[in-house]
Amino acid sequence: MQMDGIAGLGGWRWIFIIEGIITCLIGISGFFLLVGFPDSKTKNWKFLNERELQFIIDRVQADRGDAHIEPFSFAKFFKGGADLKIWAFAMIFFNTTTLSYALAYFLPIILREGMGFSIGAAQCLVAPPYAFAGFVMWGMGALGDKYKVRGPIIVFNMILALIGLPIMGWHPNQAVRYFGVFLVTAGANSNIPVTMTYQANNIRGQWKRAFCSATLVGFGGIGGIAGSLIFR
Repeated sequence: MQMDGIAGLGGWRWIFIIEGIITCLIGISGFFLLVGFPDSKTKNWKFLNERELQFIIDRVQADRGDAHIEPFSFAKFFKGGADLKIWAFAMIFFNTTTLSYALAYFLPIILREGMGFSIGAAQCLVAPPYAFAGFVMWGMGALGDKYKVRGPIIVFNMILALIGLPIMGWHPNQAVRYFGVFLVTAGANSNIPVTMTYQANNIRGQWKRAFCSATLVGFGGIGGIAGSLIFR
């Protein structure tokens, strides 16, 4: 935002340009560097030896019985849509991303116009709530893995957001309102990996899981559209 006017471009345009370039570079690098699934023919950069690769395949096979790729079938792919759980997972993710995207869109404006911080301060104060959310995300993931539960973790995260939202919106003290930002950001963003893991833990079959992943990501994107309209 401090680059406003350089090369005749607004500061907001520079944000899109710089973040877009970084994203493209990382995406292109990932195409060459990311390790594929153990049974794929892509190189693994000597990340795992043959014995370790076989161990992973055997473990996946014992866990969900689909470590070996099945031939693609439209019937198998779309048959997954008959399972109501798939749409339930998608709706959970939709509601989660509605809030998380809305925060990403509007938090600088809330800090600037709602709480009275300067433009530079507002941009900087966006970071600490997301850092806090990272710790909450890690902690909730560890608890979920230890006790083998996902649903209660999702409920807890959303309660955090439900507590934080009215504090952020209407408390008369600005410091307390900023504390509310931490709760909302932590609750909303921590639910993203938990929801994705929730569906991954409960869907069997490669093409059914592919359909589930497609609906999950698709509804997550729709949540971003909804968030830009609802949160105002």
